[in-house]
Amino acid sequence: MRYAYAITGALLLGGTAIAVTTSSHVGAQVAQNEGMQAAAPAGAPASLADMVEKLQPAVVNISTKQRVQVQNPFAGTPFGDLFGQGQGGKPQTRQAQSLGSGFIISADGYIVTNNHVVSAGAEGATVDSITVTLTNREEYPAKLIGRDPATDIAVLKIEPKKALPFVKFGDSTKARVGDWVIAIGNPFALSGTVTAGIISAVHRGTGGTYDKFIQTDASINQGNSGGPMFDMRGNVIGINSQILSPSGGNVGIGFAIPSEQAQPIVETLRKGQAVKRGYLGIQISPLGEDLADSLGLAKNRGEFVQGVEPGKGADKAGIKAGDVIVSVAGQEVTPDQNLSSIVANQPIGGRVPIVLLRNGQRQTVTAVVGERPSEDELNAFAQQQDDDFSQQQQQDDQSGNSQATRQSLGISAIPLTSNIIRQLGIAADTRGIVITAVDGSTDAGAKGLRRGDVIITANNRPVASQAELDAQVKAVSAQGRTAILLQVLRRGQPAVFLPVRLRDK
Repeated sequence: MRYAYAITGALLLGGTAIAVTTSSHVGAQVAQNEGMQAAAPAGAPASLADMVEKLQPAVVNISTKQRVQVQNPFAGTPFGDLFGQGQGGKPQTRQAQSLGSGFIISADGYIVTNNHVVSAGAEGATVDSITVTLTNREEYPAKLIGRDPATDIAVLKIEPKKALPFVKFGDSTKARVGDWVIAIGNPFALSGTVTAGIISAVHRGTGGTYDKFIQTDASINQGNSGGPMFDMRGNVIGINSQILSPSGGNVGIGFAIPSEQAQPIVETLRKGQAVKRGYLGIQISPLGEDLADSLGLAKNRGEFVQGVEPGKGADKAGIKAGDVIVSVAGQEVTPDQNLSSIVANQPIGGRVPIVLLRNGQRQTVTAVVGERPSEDELNAFAQQQDDDFSQQQQQDDQSGNSQATRQSLGISAIPLTSNIIRQLGIAADTRGIVITAVDGSTDAGAKGLRRGDVIITANNRPVASQAELDAQVKAVSAQGRTAILLQVLRRGQPAVFLPVRLRDK
């Protein structure tokens, strides 16, 4: 049968008869992958085994033991004693545990990890102990030397019995999209797991103030947090920190804190010092498409000043709400290099040149950089204008005046009077026009403008009547812009700038 099959195959393939004259030739065939040489993509080693063998001993597992206070949900009811084994309404203590990764940066036992790995995982929880486990299964109690929640970095210290293997930071500024990287960590408590992939993007933001992540498709899962990302030279160019996944598992999108950002913070924490950051005292917004269009500027080049804190560096330098800051200390403000990150890295007390645009005119001012306050202090100044403006409002008392539907904005307004000012509860010296109706089908309606809001300026010009608002709308249209910048005041909130698109004719 083997011989007949071989003849049929030869005929079907158009092979020569001599190729199948004897069955001994069939027996001499070898496996397709016999004797093949190791192959690898250009620029990558044929195997990562030698490099991993050297690096793995410097990667550790980190676990915490925590206590969580759990309140009896049935307190005060006949079922109260059934919760917590007869403890009634008293809060009960439960034990919890967290797992993560880290890496040793010195022979005497300093270790880097994520702050969230060694922090309490629930409200009311406290961390009782931190344990570091080496690859040889030796366990050591760890002391928390310092943490920086803003960048999610923490430094630990253990007292080893002997000098430990360690790794050093590399230069993430040289990392390019497409470079090969390796992640080592403790995903799902599977210690010493090695994954490889490429850099998918750099300077990636995920919503944090100082985000500058390296994105990778190397598998990163729960438990990888705090572990190292290595380049092909074995240097740490990132600290694995986050994943983007609807399921909680790897979908090919992971993020690492770049070494250029992490290394100076680690050195500061290692010395037992707090991380200090520069501060100007301004609230800013990205220069997105609508905002840029309302100003007649290119999008994503600079950031818009929503507010200025009195007495701080920006205020003393003459920076005003409505300005667009395009560079600080010679560094351009872009989505990849946001204003907060640039200012945070400036020396406290230093004088820095700031280039800004005001009413389309380029200006340069000099500001003295202050020290960033604590998050609690910042919350006192933070404006919450987005809370109310983010939802479209259904208008219950739509004005009968047809002007609202005729104007490009879909807004009808009347001048402020002393009586209206008292009704709105705003400052007596407020100047502007109060909205009486908004067409919900327009961008103004979609962005939450509503009856009772006060428009102070339009196109950076004061407005005191509907006619003045109409005039600024016409001026913007004549310049070929499709959005206008309004400064809006709402009772109980600071005035904010809001770009509103004009309705198509």
